[in-house]
Amino acid sequence: QVQLVESGGGLVQAGGSLRLSCAASGRTLSSYAMGWFRRAPGKERELVAATNWNGAITHYTDPVKGRFTISRDNARNTVYLQMDSLKSEDTAVYYCAAASYMGLQVTPARYKYWGQGTQVTVSS
Repeated sequence: QVQLVESGGGLVQAGGSLRLSCAASGRTLSSYAMGWFRRAPGKERELVAATNWNGAITHYTDPVKGRFTISRDNARNTVYLQMDSLKSEDTAVYYCAAASYMGLQVTPARYKYWGQGTQVTVSS
């Protein structure tokens, strides 16, 4: 079992930055691909960013490319999402998730473990 806890969300003005953290316990994250997802009000959950087991391979959804950066520190069992140049449309609950695969995963169904989420609100 892997337990995931997100932190770092909050209220920020458009153009600002936030850094989300996802701390894991129960298992070492070095055997898991990781992803950040978000769910905005009235919208479907979407994959924001994903990375393979060591962070060498990453994937981003088009709206966040060039603004968000996913990274991981397996020694600290933590995954990060650096969010810059935030826009009002980035407002959502952000979730981190772990997939029991070492390779990059972009399909939500592949993710087995989920955190509780952290709210990000961007004011315009």
